[in-house]
Amino acid sequence: MRLYIAEKPELGRAIARALGNVQKRDGYITCGNGDAVTWCFGHLLSLTDPEDHDPSAAKWNMQSLPLSWPVKHKPISDKKAQINLIKKLAQQASEIVHAGDPDDEGQLLVDEVLDYINNRKPVKRLLINDLNTKVIQKSLQKMRDNKEFYGLYQSALARSVSDQVYGYNLTRAYTLAGRSAGASQVLSVGRVQTPILGLVVRRDRAHENHASHDYYDLVARIAGTGGHFNAKHIPADNAPVDDKNRVIDPNYAATLISAVKGMPAIDIKAKTDEKQVSAPLPYNLLNLQADASRKFGFSPDKTLKLTQSLRERHQLITYNRSDCQYLSDEQHADAATILSAIAATAPVLAKAAQTGNPTIKSRAFNSKNVSAHHAIVPTEKTANLSALTSDEAKLYMLIARAYIAQFWPKHVYRETVIDLTVAGYAFRTKARNTVSEGWKRLYANDADNKDVHDNDADCTDQLDWVTPQSALVCEEATCEKKQTKPPPRYTMSALLKDLARVAKYVTDPTIKALLLAKDQEKKGEHGGIGTPATRSAIIEQLTKRGFIDQKNKQVISTDLGREFHDLLPVSATAPDMTAIWHEQQEQIKAGQMTMQAFVQGVSDFIALEVQRIKTEGVSIRPPRAQSCPTCEQGTLNKRRSKKGFFWGCSTYPSCKAIFPDQKGRPNLKKKPALTPSSEHKCPACAKGLIRRKGKKKGTYWWGCSGFPSCDFRAFDTNGQPEIKV
Repeated sequence: MRLYIAEKPELGRAIARALGNVQKRDGYITCGNGDAVTWCFGHLLSLTDPEDHDPSAAKWNMQSLPLSWPVKHKPISDKKAQINLIKKLAQQASEIVHAGDPDDEGQLLVDEVLDYINNRKPVKRLLINDLNTKVIQKSLQKMRDNKEFYGLYQSALARSVSDQVYGYNLTRAYTLAGRSAGASQVLSVGRVQTPILGLVVRRDRAHENHASHDYYDLVARIAGTGGHFNAKHIPADNAPVDDKNRVIDPNYAATLISAVKGMPAIDIKAKTDEKQVSAPLPYNLLNLQADASRKFGFSPDKTLKLTQSLRERHQLITYNRSDCQYLSDEQHADAATILSAIAATAPVLAKAAQTGNPTIKSRAFNSKNVSAHHAIVPTEKTANLSALTSDEAKLYMLIARAYIAQFWPKHVYRETVIDLTVAGYAFRTKARNTVSEGWKRLYANDADNKDVHDNDADCTDQLDWVTPQSALVCEEATCEKKQTKPPPRYTMSALLKDLARVAKYVTDPTIKALLLAKDQEKKGEHGGIGTPATRSAIIEQLTKRGFIDQKNKQVISTDLGREFHDLLPVSATAPDMTAIWHEQQEQIKAGQMTMQAFVQGVSDFIALEVQRIKTEGVSIRPPRAQSCPTCEQGTLNKRRSKKGFFWGCSTYPSCKAIFPDQKGRPNLKKKPALTPSSEHKCPACAKGLIRRKGKKKGTYWWGCSGFPSCDFRAFDTNGQPEIKV
């Protein structure tokens, strides 16, 4: 018997279908040829913690740092049964087939299970990135020896172990040093988490420290027999301009305005081309999170959870943690069925789906560009959209619209570019005219979508009448004085997209090259940090720790975040660590370095940093004391209860004021007062009753507005108080 171990249940079921004659069992499937297919649920194991080996390590103590402990795994508590099942099936098998996703994490996920159960059976490697049955059947004929992927496994394990050792030790070291300096928060450090904080801090400071300067927009109004148009000045190489080629000298601007007015245009070059624009690619998780944030204000973590529900509970979309925007060539055959499923599920998209032409094969269908997973698209399953939550429906329709767009015609436009010279000064204009709206009709109401409505044209005038022989003259010239704007603060959408291309901010050419090399085989990632599956959780953690915050749709660093950022070495707040680790991970894959040597190198770096912290300590300004707004005598102190943190007055018990904790600070906003009912009166004292929320979700009760002098209460029935006469 062959035992196939897939990374996820849906992949296991797809493999079983490809093998044929399936018989469902509890946690696995048997096939007609006698083989069995089982699966993991993501990671079934986690790395052991220091306290698993030494109970005293559970207590945070600076003297015990840096911590070191053996590389071992333990079952995740709710997944023990599946591990035991895999072990039992593996003992019955003559051969194992590793069917983890075809990337380093997929290799790690199954290999660590095989090591944990002490498998000694031969292992084949099955590489699948598409659940299409024909694709899987082809892959089954091309299985390889899993030994070929040992370097990939060791590389992924090295990163996983080092991330844990790095985070555990430096988080404890900085937190303990911070407490000695008066801080109360956990100062969490991570290889990806801290550089994300660094991005936000640096963007905030660039915004705040921007030194504005004047520049001048110079525009000539050109006229001819066919009409007129505006053309922008294109400065020459020796013109006084800034780094963005904008004129900054007012004398130069004044001279140009005076020189060109009334003068003829010469050296006219006019070119008109018809261009076609393909529909945007289907979503990967990052772009879906960015659009959901921009359109609906969803946090990345919320989008991840909603898509998890759409995939697992409703089965309406494919794998939701994908980093790929392409589909396999074989998936094109599913177009008609999926378009029909969309029309049945989302009536508002029915006409668009029915208009789509399933014979159109967009650039999205390209098997060569599919990585470990394909793009996030709707499945063939249908549902009643009203059965979804409002937020689930919003995301489904985003994903569905992007899929429908693949089967609409391309957007076609005519672009005219005119270059000319007036009195020795160069000018240019660009006009764009739509020939066929195509797929853009689907995005007509998505006005703020720059990826769809990106248009660098100056106008939509018809300029076909302009030729090199046209007699043109400059009727007028204008000079508009403007001021440079600072780099905008991050929005969540912009931050997410920057995480996929952090390399553009790296000045060290070696580090930049390493980051770009890391993603050279990935479409949509250009020297990024983190993964689509982990970024949302990291951003959520930074927010919970009080390092970053969101205000007016902007992501900003907090005072605590900035102070913590400034305590850390540059190596921690820049993406350099990811780049350096990647280079060494490549050496592990090639057999030029061992996993143990890599981890030891990371441990040596950590030991030096811990020693520096022990020697130098840290300096953190304690938060300014907040006076109690209730008694105005005491100050508010942070305290812990069974339900979490809260803030209480220092004069307790004389003042019993308490306030909820909000990101490390007391939330002083009062809940809006409930208005007594004018219709329902208290039978005891005749004052208005107030409807209040009960402890259980969706329950209510009524109480007298005269409380505490009157404590009358009544049950709620359909919004009315039960008053027995």
